[in-house]
Amino acid sequence: MIFDHSLPAHTMSRIYLLIGGNTGNRLANLRQATELINTIAGEVTAQSAVYETSAWGKTDQPSFFNQALELKTALAPLALLDQLLQIEKTMGRHRDEKYGPRNIDIDIIFYDERVIDEPGLKLPHPRMQYRRFVLAPLQEIAGDWVHPVLKKTVSQLLEECGDELAVKKLDP
Repeated sequence: MIFDHSLPAHTMSRIYLLIGGNTGNRLANLRQATELINTIAGEVTAQSAVYETSAWGKTDQPSFFNQALELKTALAPLALLDQLLQIEKTMGRHRDEKYGPRNIDIDIIFYDERVIDEPGLKLPHPRMQYRRFVLAPLQEIAGDWVHPVLKKTVSQLLEECGDELAVKKLDP
């Protein structure tokens, strides 16, 4: 009799994140966040260009740099959220004011095709379809991804988005 002693392969999930910030060295903060995510949370397998975007929700502040990331991870949704919040904290993020200035913000937009409604975690991100600053970078790396609730691709959501705030792709 032959026994297979190999460990079962961990199921890897495909996650889409949006990272952004509008204080400090915005580009360096995005790079540091990406490195930390890649080290702690899984493997970053794709990233969009960086976009400069007007502040949303509280407009009397500097513009943001935003970037979409694709992540492969074995972490469960709440464990991933905990790791991402820890990265924000490590980078000095303070949650003083809703929509206020911040050096880094890491949001989970999609976790596979899962729909999650838990205290502290709602997925897909419940307001992503209203925000051009989320959809434009995400469309670059996941344009054909279908929103599991709205049943539309990211490209379709971007096309239909009524948000008129400026979103400008930075030159590489």
